[in-house]
Amino acid sequence: MQQDRYTNIDGPGQTSSPWLEKQTHGNKRSKMVIVGSVVGLLILVAIGVGVGVALSNKSGNSSSSNSNSGSSGGSMVAIPGTAGVVKADPKDPSKFEKDSRLKNSFYGFAYTPMGALMPNCGATQANVTEDIQLLSQITTRIRLYGADCNQTALVLQAVQDTKVNLEVFVGIYINEDDTAYTRQRDLIKDAITTYGTDHIAGVTVGNEFILNSLTAVGSTDASSAAGLAAAAKLVEKIQDTRTMLSGMSLSKTLPVGTSDAGSFFNLPLLQAVDYGLANVHPWFATQTVENSAGWTYDFFQQTNIAQAAQVPNKPAMYIAETGWPTKSSNASAPSNGASDASVPNLQIFMDTFVCASNTNQTQYFFFEFKDEPWKDELYGGVEGWWGLFDSDKKLKDVTIPECSHS
Repeated sequence: MQQDRYTNIDGPGQTSSPWLEKQTHGNKRSKMVIVGSVVGLLILVAIGVGVGVALSNKSGNSSSSNSNSGSSGGSMVAIPGTAGVVKADPKDPSKFEKDSRLKNSFYGFAYTPMGALMPNCGATQANVTEDIQLLSQITTRIRLYGADCNQTALVLQAVQDTKVNLEVFVGIYINEDDTAYTRQRDLIKDAITTYGTDHIAGVTVGNEFILNSLTAVGSTDASSAAGLAAAAKLVEKIQDTRTMLSGMSLSKTLPVGTSDAGSFFNLPLLQAVDYGLANVHPWFATQTVENSAGWTYDFFQQTNIAQAAQVPNKPAMYIAETGWPTKSSNASAPSNGASDASVPNLQIFMDTFVCASNTNQTQYFFFEFKDEPWKDELYGGVEGWWGLFDSDKKLKDVTIPECSHS
C-alpha cells in the first residue's frame, strides 16, 4: 500500500506543529492559521479559489499576454509537432509569447518529456522545447527521472535554445538491470560533454529503488536487512557515477543524490549522497486537502530533515514530489477517503502550500508538469492526473499563486 510510505509521521493528539510555528514569521501574504486534526492542523483555504479564472482547461483555447520575450524577425507560430500552445518565432525559440496566467512561483517542478520511456522512445526536440518554454514561466528548476530516449540532451538543448533561467537535476533510473544503469550513465556523460554543466544542478541516481526493492520482498522497513542490502546496491551505482563525473575534468563539481519515498531512506544511503529527494504525498497518506500542506511540511521535517541531520555529511534534502490529483479514473474511488481528487482541491493545495513553503525555504518539486495518459493506462486511479496542465498542455482551471522563491 502506498500509504505505508507515511506511517512514521506523528499521530493524532499532537498539539503543536512546526508548520504553524513557521507561518508566524513569514510573508504576511503567506501566513495561515492552522489548528486541528491528524497533526493538529486545519489550514484556512486561501481566498480566490477559482475566482477570476478566465479560461477552463476544457475550452481548448490558450490565452497569452500580448508581450513576448523580444522583437522577432518573423511571425509567431506554434511549434510544429506539438500541441501548439506556445507561439514562438520558428527561427528563435527564445522569442515566445508569455502566458499572463503563469507565475514563476514554484521552487521546482517534476518533469518527464513525452515519449521518453523505453523501449518506445518518441521524444522530440520541438515538443521538449515547448515544455521548457512553459516550465520556465512557472519555475527556475526541474527534475528528471531518467536519461533514456536522449531526454537529458533534449532538455539541455531546449534550455540553450530558449535562453531561459532553468537548472536541471538530471536522473538515472535504476532497476536490477545493470545495463540500464550503464546506458543512462553514458547518455548523461555524452550530454555533459556536449552542453557542459552550467544548467545542471545535480545527478540523481535512482528513483524509489529502496521502496521497490522492499515492496518486492513484502517489507516496509528501510533499516531492515533487505533495506540495507538494497541501499548497498544503490550506493555502488552512486559511487560509479561519482567516478564518471570526476574523470571528466568538470569546471564545477556536480552534486550526486538519490530519490525515494519519504519513509524509505536509511542512514547508509544518506551517508553516500550530497542530496536526497523525498516523495511526500498527503493524498496517499489519506489527508484532507485542508490539512495537506501542513502535514507535508511536518512529515518532511520530522522524517527526512531530521534523518539527514543524523549523518556527518548532512545531505541537502528536497521534497521530490508533492501535489494533488485532479481526477480518478476509478469512478467508485474518487477520493483518498478524506478529500476528492479534483481541480478545486488542487487549487486549495497550491494556495496553502506554495507560497508558505517558499517563505519557509522548503526545497520542493511540485508534482507534476502535466497529466500523463500512459500512467492512467498502466495503473488507473489517480496515477495519470497530477498535472498542473492537462495532457495537451492546457492550463487547468486554476489560478497560480503569486509569490517569490529562492
